[in-house]
Amino acid sequence: MKPRRIGIVGFDQVDALDLVGPAEAFATAQVNDANDNPVRAYEVVVLGLTNSQFVAESGIVFQPQATLRGAPTLDTIIIPGGAGLRRADTNRAVARWIEDRAKKTRRIVSICTGIYALAATGLLDSRRATTHWRFAADVARRFPNLRIEPNALFIRDGNFYTSAGVTAGIDLTLALIEEDLGRKAALRVARDLVVYLKRPGGQDQYSEPLRFQTIATDRLAELASWIATNPQRDLSVVALANRACLSPRHFVRRFKAVFNQTPGAFVQDRRLDEARRRLSAENLSIDAVAASVGFQSADAFRRAFRHRFRITPARYRRNFGLDEKPTP
Repeated sequence: MKPRRIGIVGFDQVDALDLVGPAEAFATAQVNDANDNPVRAYEVVVLGLTNSQFVAESGIVFQPQATLRGAPTLDTIIIPGGAGLRRADTNRAVARWIEDRAKKTRRIVSICTGIYALAATGLLDSRRATTHWRFAADVARRFPNLRIEPNALFIRDGNFYTSAGVTAGIDLTLALIEEDLGRKAALRVARDLVVYLKRPGGQDQYSEPLRFQTIATDRLAELASWIATNPQRDLSVVALANRACLSPRHFVRRFKAVFNQTPGAFVQDRRLDEARRRLSAENLSIDAVAASVGFQSADAFRRAFRHRFRITPARYRRNFGLDEKPTP
């Protein structure tokens, strides 16, 4: 199989992780050749506006392999974000190049604020799209014909793909690899990179613990993060109140005021979120998953899971989980 060629656009003040994250994920993906030997599935080409080096916002220096004008035929184009792309001259140059290449390129992808160049082409008009949550309102204002969905990690609409901030570019790249090579190949890449194939929750741009930290700035923020990462522990009201150094009654009142949810409901939601991740990313039986996230019985877990997600754990695993047979 001939490697698919991925072109990643670079420019001064690019976000380095927007460029390097997808590049590393694609470079890690492998397929077997005719002799059953593993070979790279993708060829990654970094493209510059000129042949000169460009410098990321973080100070990392990149050397492009080709210029936009001299770029070879590409299967997929990726436009990273970065402050430099919001400069008029850089934005105009990249947008014009995308317009010229669009009809002969299978996929066009923007990472984070890379959407500023892709949207400037008009190719996203009337399409669903997303970007970094901090810039979503500005993008929607500048490009009113876009249907911006600020809480999505990534979105596909036709042959255009857009993603949220920074590490969401890796999430999207894994989805592209899965689209090309299948789930097992994408899962191998995710394991090599030590990331989730599908991030818990699927739609929030930031992790559950970080989201709770943005809601509360006192000791409850730390407690909420701890709950989310310790679902198997004793998470009763008494235990949590002790951890927060509050009386149970005061703790329940404060918790509901901050999170608009009882501690018990919050704990169950976090356990179910983690269970969903484990069903899709770990080789455990459903009973073992239930126990590992703190449910006292598998039946109680199944009822709670179905009530919240409107799907049974078994069906969820068939739709989104590992292909391998779970261990007992």
